[in-house]
Amino acid sequence: MYKLLSHNDLDGVGCGILAKLAFHDQVKVRYNSIASLDREIEYFLDNTKQDTFLFITDLSPNEKNEKRLNEYYIATSKVQLLDHHKTAHHLNEYEWGKVLVEDENGYLTSATSLFYQYLVTHGLLEKTNSITEFVELVRQYDTWEWEKNENHQAHRLNTLFFLVSIEEFEEKMLERLKTSGHFDFDEFEKKILNMEEEKIERYIRRKKRELVQTAIGDYFTGVVYAESYHSELGNELGKENVHLDYIAILNMGGKKISFRTIHDHIDVSAIAGEFGGGGHQKAAGCSLTDEAYEQYVAQTFHIEPIPEDAKRNRYNLRFSSFGTLYKNLKEDVFLLYSISDFDWVIEKNKLPLDQIFTSFYEAEWFLKRNYQAWLVKDELFVDYLMKEAKKIRHQE
Repeated sequence: MYKLLSHNDLDGVGCGILAKLAFHDQVKVRYNSIASLDREIEYFLDNTKQDTFLFITDLSPNEKNEKRLNEYYIATSKVQLLDHHKTAHHLNEYEWGKVLVEDENGYLTSATSLFYQYLVTHGLLEKTNSITEFVELVRQYDTWEWEKNENHQAHRLNTLFFLVSIEEFEEKMLERLKTSGHFDFDEFEKKILNMEEEKIERYIRRKKRELVQTAIGDYFTGVVYAESYHSELGNELGKENVHLDYIAILNMGGKKISFRTIHDHIDVSAIAGEFGGGGHQKAAGCSLTDEAYEQYVAQTFHIEPIPEDAKRNRYNLRFSSFGTLYKNLKEDVFLLYSISDFDWVIEKNKLPLDQIFTSFYEAEWFLKRNYQAWLVKDELFVDYLMKEAKKIRHQE
């Protein structure tokens, strides 16, 4: 017999699907949150005969259970942990632990891809096109390579995962992977996915108007309250606010925080780790501890959201020869313009700042981080230019 304890997200359930393909009715699968894993491990060790092989995927145990699992392994040789989070790297010290963030070809791994490799290598599962394609979609979504590769099929797979129950998702995927030569969605799934994508777009548009900006520790942070679509929301907010180091998404009902970044030099798993959480470099999370509540809720609740940059301008555009006009909540007005090909300046209320910038983006990044300004609509820009023109005429 086999027992699999895995995470309850797409990557964790992907492992469960592979286990059922390999072991059929000889495996029992339990999906867990990060918090519930150790309770499941303790139950297994206290109540299971030593002829059961235990797999743990996409999650890692606490220190106490590490020792108990090692004792079980010494007695039975029937434990295998497979994970890809660098916070679990110390488990490689055990013979039963394999934690690999990046494979020998330089690709980021997922628990599903590691488990697939293990099963195929040990002759427990036959490699097929459909299973390989499914595993790659899970891997690309979990590592966010799907966005770089514009592999929207991977994103849609995760969307489908959240649209149905885990049981229904498992059933659909098992049948498809057993019978199809290649992986794809059926016509009904495509219709509901189209509807869901439109719903997500509306949700994100609303949440963009609720983002607040603050400095937390050494970072400039965007904070927003949301209970749904954290990955999609964090990604969109990050792309539209590149001056922010990371986005903190607060789920007050679940008492959790999700952290997302689009920057390669920011590691949000380290930030989550400060509050007992973990995850990946660009996507991580933690419970809303008292300390986290103080920093992300109490200290930010009074801050007003930053208006979005104007979207449909014809005149007030970045790199405009007339300059680009911004404003902030203090009613300060900023004009960003070039004085040469490599020198850009910012005027605040018509007085130039001391700094000289080497590019437009460097200047805008500074402006948004330090003054929380946004690109104003054409009407304000045209009005500003007309007033300046009148002043010049009067001076003449």
